[in-house]
Parts: sequence; C-alpha cells; structure tokens
Amino acid sequence: MPDVRRSVLAAVVVIAAALIPVIVLVGPGEPIDVKGAVVDAAGAPVRGATVRVQTTDTAATTGADGRFTITAPEPGAPVRLTAWAEGYFIAGGDTHRPGDEVTLVLTRFDPVDHPSYEWLSVSAGGEGENQGCAACHSRHGTDLDYTLPVDQWEVDAHGTAAVNRRFLTMYAGTDLEGNQSPPTRHVDSRDYGDIPLRPDPDLPYYGPGYRLDFPDSDGNCAACHTPMASIDDPYGVDPTMVDGVAAEGIGCDFCHKVWDVRIDEATGLPDPNRPGVLSFEFLRPAEGHQFFAGPFDDVAPGEDTYSALQTESRFCAPCHFGVFWDTIVYNSFGEWLASPYSDPESGRTCQDCHMPPTGGPRFALAEAGGLERDPNTIPGHLMPGAADEDLLRNALTMKVTAEAAPDGLIVEVELVNDLTGHHVPTDSPLRHLILLVEATGPEGPLELIDGPRVPEWGGVGDPAAGRYAGLPGTAYAKVLEELWTEVSPSGSYWNQTRILSDNRIPAMGSDPTGYVFAAPDAGEVEVEVILVYRRAFIDLAEQKGWDPGDVVMENETLRVTIR
Repeated sequence: MPDVRRSVLAAVVVIAAALIPVIVLVGPGEPIDVKGAVVDAAGAPVRGATVRVQTTDTAATTGADGRFTITAPEPGAPVRLTAWAEGYFIAGGDTHRPGDEVTLVLTRFDPVDHPSYEWLSVSAGGEGENQGCAACHSRHGTDLDYTLPVDQWEVDAHGTAAVNRRFLTMYAGTDLEGNQSPPTRHVDSRDYGDIPLRPDPDLPYYGPGYRLDFPDSDGNCAACHTPMASIDDPYGVDPTMVDGVAAEGIGCDFCHKVWDVRIDEATGLPDPNRPGVLSFEFLRPAEGHQFFAGPFDDVAPGEDTYSALQTESRFCAPCHFGVFWDTIVYNSFGEWLASPYSDPESGRTCQDCHMPPTGGPRFALAEAGGLERDPNTIPGHLMPGAADEDLLRNALTMKVTAEAAPDGLIVEVELVNDLTGHHVPTDSPLRHLILLVEATGPEGPLELIDGPRVPEWGGVGDPAAGRYAGLPGTAYAKVLEELWTEVSPSGSYWNQTRILSDNRIPAMGSDPTGYVFAAPDAGEVEVEVILVYRRAFIDLAEQKGWDPGDVVMENETLRVTIR
C-alpha cells in the first residue's frame, strides 16, 4: 500500500510540474551577443573594421559583408560600441542593448595634409574640438586627485623644448644672464678657405653658440625644438624669436597630427639630412574640420582616428637621431634599434619606458566626455628622461667587490646596463657619467697605485666643487672634437667634429674597471664607490652659468678588514 501512495504522489508532482511555466534565468557566465554592421557613408559594408565595447578589450572584426557579432561583457547590460577601420574616423559611442540591430557608419578622413591649418594652443580659447587642449585634458580648476596629460606635459622636456635655457644659450652663444661671447674668428686658408679659430683667450667668453659660428643662418635646430614654427620652413626659424603657439615647444596638437615617419628601409633610420619635421608626415585638416591621431581605436564621437605609430619607437626617431657633417651625434633611436629591446616579440618600445601609466583612470575630464579606463592602458605624458632623477637612479646596475691582496687593496667595479634600452648616457654629447672610487684607511685616503683616473674634462680643481679630474675612477661619454679648432670635448656639433672617443655602455652591455690601492698593514678600510650623472661638462656649465646638474645614480660602501 505505501508503494502505491508513493507512485500516486510522484505522478501528481510530474503533472503539477508540467503545468508550471518554465522560467530560464540568464546566468552571468552565459554569452549575450550584440549583432550589426559597419558601413561607410554610402552604405557599403566595411570589411576588417574593429568594433569595440568602448574602453574594454572586448572587440570583434567585421567580415566581408561588414557584419559583426560581439559579446557583451555583462549579460543583458547595455554596451557602448565604437567602430574603426584604416582610413576612417572612429565612429559610435552610443549605447546599445543585446538584441538591437546596430549599424555603425564610418566617415573617411581627408588623406591630404593642409599647411594652412593653424596649430591649436594647449591653453588658449576656441570651442569644441578647436579649443585649447587644457580645456579637456587638464585638472586645473578641478578637485581631481590625479594629473591629466596636459598637466604632465607642462613639466615635461617636450613641453618645455622651446624655452629650455641650456638649449637657447647654446644656440645664441650667451650665458644665462644674456652675456654673449665674441663672434667666432676665422682665418683664410689657401687650401680650405675660411677656417674657424679658437676663442680669443684675452676676451670674456660665455661659451660657444650656433649663432657665433653661423651668424647668417638660422640652422635646423627649430626642426626639433620648435616644430610647429618650423614645419613649413625648417631652415628659416630662429628658435630664440618664436612666440605664441610655436613657443609651446612640442605641443599636443603637433604630436597628434603626425601620421607617418620616413625611414630608410636599408638602415631602419631616418635620412641623416632630414631631422625633426623633415622626416615626419602630417595630416593637418582643411578649414572646418579637425583631425587627431591617437593610440586608442575607441575615442568617439569626434574627428579622431587610431594610429599604431603613436605606440611605436619609430615615432621618436626623427628627433632622437641626428647627423651633423657625417658624424652621428644624437642616436638614442639607433642605439635602441641595434639592441635586444627592438625585438618585436620580447623587446620594449620607447613609449613603454618613457610614457608609463601615471595611475589616473581618465585622460580627459568626465564632464568633457572622458570615460573611465584601466589606468594601465593610459600612457603618461611626463615622458621621464635625463631630467628625471628616479629614472636615472634606475638606469643601470653597479657591482662592487673589494679584497685585500699581497699587491694591495683590489677594488673591482662593473657597470651593467641591464635596465635601459639604449646607451647610458645617450642623446646630447654633453651628458656623461663620472665613476669615483675612494679607499680610506685608518690614516686617511689610500694611494691609487694602479687603475684609471677621471680624465681632465671631469674638472681640474677642487673635488668639493665637483672637479674630479685625476681622482681614482673613470668617466663615460661620447667625446666630440672639433676638426679645425681641436676643441674637445665639444658641444658645438653644428661644426665639423669627429668622435674622439665613445665608451658609453650599450643596452645589455657592461664595463668592468679595476683599482689597486696601497693598503695599510692592518686595520679597517672603507671603500666608497659613487656614480655621478652630469648633464654638461663642468667648464662649459661654468661658462654658461648652468648648474651642471649632478645626480648620484649609484652609491655603494664596502668595508674590508686587513690583518
């Protein structure tokens, strides 16, 4: 009997279950597709377009029919979609729900550069896409607790390129007070014509200057330092005379109008005779339009497009590779190119090291349409370089050993460039490193009996004043010598020079040096090794009135007990 009751109850349950409507709940792990098409202004399908859920990694690529299917990150939730394809502005930015039939229309941008375009100031006036960059990309006047790109750029070397006092005094041949050295003297040679002479030692001298050597030529310095002024006249701009937008240096609008870089396919480098703006290709818009190229393919709506170049080292090449009179002077791009860092699979780009994220979740104000993103995807615009002491202190590794031996106290130092993608130091030939090795015993400093000493250009005089010539140690620099005057080391690379020596440390390279000091019979010896970064040779810095800018990159102290 109990078995019969159980059978009847089971049947009732089955019948009741059949009468209850089935409700299917969509679980958070189940995909919800959004479908649609990407077309051009004429309605034709666009193949190979990238359709993205804005600010995310969720994306799809259109087929030959322009159709796409994309999975919403959250089931049932609305999504903001954008579309981009090569040759088009980014489209979209509207919200759609799963199940909607979406059509995204792409508009082609004008592939012709328009030199009549007037550059946007970072801060000055305008409206919409033609207003100063700071209106949307600066936190000034807000309560944001993180910086935006303009805030960072304002204190960056690129943002201050046109007003860099070391650059301007080298160009004009003055010191920081405006005192100018006498014009360069010349002598006429029957074989070689007009030949420059060394400065007159009986006259006041405030250091070299391009204008002293070439008073009738503006040169091409502006091609990198004031590119918005020189883009259409690269040899006709005096950088000490620029004003307005041009005085903003390497401005936001300039970089985001760069469309390509001319590279010699045989060398992978720009043409030696085309520095700065001469090797860039631009897309400046026609009147009534705007054009911005950037590293995101989902910045919409607006006249913006994606450019992979913005994230490639090639973008930096025109101003970080410079040849003068067949001598390679600036070459951080070429050094990177020749290093393992340029490997497309395992390497790192210039931007990876010099435009690291700064932690902010937006690159534009929220009220200006700035959307929250993963902070690690937003490139910083501080672009740390030789002025950034933290970067310098993490540029290489120093290894030091010290031991007592029958011949004396032996100190070995190895500098390893395991943290930098180019030579250390790089770019300006004025920059150098000075390695100081000192051993002190119970009776005072120990005598160096074998090993290198700091060269004369490390500064002859009082070590307390930064003049280290003759002290135990060494120095690292690309030393230029002027061909006619034999002035060395020289920063006047606009003259004919040769590389007298170059012992800088390449990427993944190292340099060991050894020192033998006369050891005491007994007692404790303290060995101190200091690596100093200096932005300019000390004699030149004094002539110009510059602070030489010494930075201690590495400092290590060891103690050895001698029995």
